[in-house]
Parts: sequence; C-alpha cells; structure tokens
Amino acid sequence: MRILYHLPLSPFCRKVRLALAEKRIPFELRLERVWERRPEFEALNPALKVPLLVEENGFAIADSYAICEYLDEAYPDVSLFGRTLGERAEVRRLIAWFDDKFNMEVTRNLLFEKQMKRMLGRGNPEGGTLRVGYQNMKPHLEYLGWLADSRAWLAGPQISLADFAAAAHLSCLDYLGDVKWELSDSAKDWYARVKSRPCFRAILADRVSGLTPPEHYDNPDF
Repeated sequence: MRILYHLPLSPFCRKVRLALAEKRIPFELRLERVWERRPEFEALNPALKVPLLVEENGFAIADSYAICEYLDEAYPDVSLFGRTLGERAEVRRLIAWFDDKFNMEVTRNLLFEKQMKRMLGRGNPEGGTLRVGYQNMKPHLEYLGWLADSRAWLAGPQISLADFAAAAHLSCLDYLGDVKWELSDSAKDWYARVKSRPCFRAILADRVSGLTPPEHYDNPDF
C-alpha cells in the first residue's frame, strides 16, 4: 500500500489527500511529527517536511505540488490540471496563488500562530499577527467569490487542483473557526460544493487533540 506521511492540519497535505481521493487511488495515512526528526523519515525526505508520498515500490515523492503533478501524469484518467493549455496554465496560476500568496498572507498568520505554536511549545499567539491574518482574508475571499461567480469552478469548467488547493487552506482555517464566511456568499457556496464531494469525507472526519471544530465544519450544507 502506498503511504502518505502527513499532518492533519497541513493544507499541503490535505491538497494531496484530496487529489488521491478524487482519483480514487488507495493510500494509507501515516502521521509524521516532523519536529521529532525521525532518522527513518529523514532518510526518505532530507527536507523533513510533509507531505511525502511513498509508492508501493519504495519510490518517494516530496513536495505537495510535485506529488500532485506526479499523480496526474501517472494516473491520467481523472485529470486535475485541466484539458487545454490555457486551462492548465490557469490551474497552475491559482495553485500558486493559494499555496504561496494566500499561505503567506493568511494561513501562516492564523494557523501557525494558533495551532503550530502550541504544538511546538513556542508560547501564545501574537495578537498583531492574528489581526494581519484576519485583515488579509477579506480580499482573498472576495477574489475567490469573484472566481466562483465567473466560472463553474475556480479555474474553469471542471473541478481542478486549484479548487482543492484553495479548499485545503480554507478547511484548515475553518477547523479553527477562523474563516469569515459572511465576507463572501459566493465563496461560501463554492466551498459547500467542494466539501460535499466524496473525496472530502475523510478530511471532514479529521479531529485534532485539544481542538474542537465549529459545528458547521463537517456539515456539507454548512
């Protein structure tokens, strides 16, 4: 069985999980506390980061984007990168938007402060950093809502890895109760459609010790 090393509230791990599940590729989840620096894991991935996918033959692929491109090339029956060159370019652009820009401006300021700091024993969240994360969320949700209003899915006519990248970040923040859905009805409606898909069921069942998600978290209809 292929193995995906992960952390439950990592948006990058969740993106890979969604891609695997949407493609109906069987895999085993294995929790990896990367800060423990296990020698066995470091031998597989010297970067000591998750996600890491290890195929049944022992082939290991690190980095969420590299894993997802590998999966799309190795298992092309369900494509998550679009069909035309233009669609594929737009999918890649939006993946970068959420994994780079959204992550830097929103996810890190909220998820790291409120969850990772606690796990690493680095003290309490900094109020100023949290405020920046909340302020930055508004234009991102407005842009996401504009995309959802303009297209069937974020990057075009079909659901793609762009949708899963965005939903992975938002689902982690939603677990913390930090997504201000009232800022964009269109973004909320889009997210409800994404989390209603079968590939999202395992993620909605996630629970993290010491953290209880809001009641709407695992409700596909909000």
